[in-house]
Amino acid sequence: MKHKILAINPGSTSTKIAVYLEKEQIFKKNIKHSTEYISSFDKIIDQYEFRKEAILSALEESKIDINEFDAIVGRGGMLKPIEGGTYLVNNLMIDYIKAAPRGEHASNLGCVLAKELADSINKPSFIVDPVAVDEMNDIARFTGIPEIKRQSLFHALNQKAVALKAASDLGKDYKELNLIVAHLGGGVSVGAHELGRVIDVNNALDGDGPMSPERSGGLPSGPLYKMAFSGNYTLKEIIRKNYGNGGLVAYLGTNDGLEIGNRIKAGDKEALFMLEVMCYQIAKEIGSCATVLKGKVDAIVITGGLSYDQSIIKLISERVSFISNILVFPGEDEMEALAFGALRVLTNQEKYKEYL
Repeated sequence: MKHKILAINPGSTSTKIAVYLEKEQIFKKNIKHSTEYISSFDKIIDQYEFRKEAILSALEESKIDINEFDAIVGRGGMLKPIEGGTYLVNNLMIDYIKAAPRGEHASNLGCVLAKELADSINKPSFIVDPVAVDEMNDIARFTGIPEIKRQSLFHALNQKAVALKAASDLGKDYKELNLIVAHLGGGVSVGAHELGRVIDVNNALDGDGPMSPERSGGLPSGPLYKMAFSGNYTLKEIIRKNYGNGGLVAYLGTNDGLEIGNRIKAGDKEALFMLEVMCYQIAKEIGSCATVLKGKVDAIVITGGLSYDQSIIKLISERVSFISNILVFPGEDEMEALAFGALRVLTNQEKYKEYL
């Protein structure tokens, strides 16, 4: 009997849902929410009842019976640091997300929605590789300032999913390989995967690693703290320079890769140079991960929306191809990654983990 799974991925102004029959996607819908209405909620967690009803309505309209699902899986949110894998949603997880000690994020709603819906049909609910996945070696956490430690916050869902695909292409188990995985999107994260664990990775959310289309990446500390205490900027403005208004958008006025590509084709030398700067920094980060893995790298895996751009792949590859073979998996299919994570548990390919 084939397993039927509902995957839920809450975004800031939308809720994506998809239905899988084993590995085949048979339905998907992006439920749009009014920005004005979403903004009326004091906390993101308060939106779960509204979003739950929106999901149920979308399923009903498409004549999909919720009772047919064998499991429901949601996007994982800002949980405490945990190792990668598929987790059964429990009350401890829900309580932590509701308290939100690590911050509010739309993805926090994933586990709540999955459990609410799954409990109503007496079926299990899961999350898969949330952004809070933390498998870093202790040596990678330290900085030169004892009060500041490096944190693991990255595109864990997609990095782990493409690492499994790469392992399949290489004919080996993920836990037998050393991989460097670079996720290239609005943010960039580059992880060193050693025998199934991401032992080091840049914090793509907090000003660490390469610049990206909308994030500054790592910065020299001196000029940054002089800027912060100059009196010319608020804390909020400094944060936005790091996250949202940094990177390519700060130089070119856009974070749209297609627009930047068109400008380059039209002869825009500044756009070309800044793209080269970003790719240079990404290549440096990949090289850094190679040293973490002591040069033993089975493959470099490039993924994310920007990896559709062959010029970006070329700019990075010409600097890092000496390290290992390069595999490219364009885009990021979060719905597939969620559904496949749940399916691996339902088919006994792996055991679910307990959130403690």
